[in-house]
Amino acid sequence: MSFSQDVKKEILAHEPDGDSCAATAYGFACFAKHFDARGTAFYTEQPAVARYAKKAFARAGVIGKIQPRSGGEVGSYEFSVHDPEEVRRMLALFGHTGDEPGLRLNDKNLTSERCVSAFTAAAFLCSGTITNPQREYNLEFLSPRHYLILDFEALLKGHGFMPRHIRRKGSNVLYFKASEQIEDMLTFMGASGAALEIMNLKVYKDIRNRANRITNCETANIDKTVSASGQTLAAIAYLQRHGALETLPEPLRQAAALRQAYPDLSLKELAERFQPPLSKSGLSHRMKKLEQVAEALRERANNE
Repeated sequence: MSFSQDVKKEILAHEPDGDSCAATAYGFACFAKHFDARGTAFYTEQPAVARYAKKAFARAGVIGKIQPRSGGEVGSYEFSVHDPEEVRRMLALFGHTGDEPGLRLNDKNLTSERCVSAFTAAAFLCSGTITNPQREYNLEFLSPRHYLILDFEALLKGHGFMPRHIRRKGSNVLYFKASEQIEDMLTFMGASGAALEIMNLKVYKDIRNRANRITNCETANIDKTVSASGQTLAAIAYLQRHGALETLPEPLRQAAALRQAYPDLSLKELAERFQPPLSKSGLSHRMKKLEQVAEALRERANNE
């Protein structure tokens, strides 16, 4: 089951009741395939969604039907209100004539936050999708009706949300990309469990990213240490081959001996091996001096 289906399943766990039944039915009607003088109908692959719509319409006083979608994909269901008497009752309930040239929201059906929440949940059940948050954050509502999407956008903005809309392949898409807005929207629709799942996923991602940054930093430091150590060891080996190491002052010979004995230690760790311990900067100075002496010896050999 996809994350989007999980969200719908959680919404379906809340029974439509009281004043929200009409708002729920209105959400299904507005985002259905059609909502006009012919009635209304929408398709779904989840029979539970069709049953939820039928129950909401019935409790609002309108009787609809559920049937397998003829000629459609296996597992696809249609909920519809097409009986002429039920269509008249539905249009009267929602305050529409069925002959509007462009469907607009009737604010009289959305008089409270509870009604708006129920309407939004039904709109998502009918036409919404949400991407698996492990891949990206994206929640969408789709409709072919331009003015409906504009009214829905204004409605949600009036309740503190900030959706955006675009046209995609002939459809109007109202969408959210910010994870915090998606979490709030899921909670608003009655899917607080899904919202919590996204929050937990964000915490996990943050911990994982921090761990990766620490690991990358440690790897970079190791690479830097290995590179610096290799450069110093090469200089020491050159001095030894040319009998120059024994002519150096005791502090430099001691530093060379310890570096050869512990080639993998960082400067800080190597400095602590001295008796008494040496500062990191002091040891770094000795290592650079060894490299400078070796470089000077190379230059003299090349000039001879």
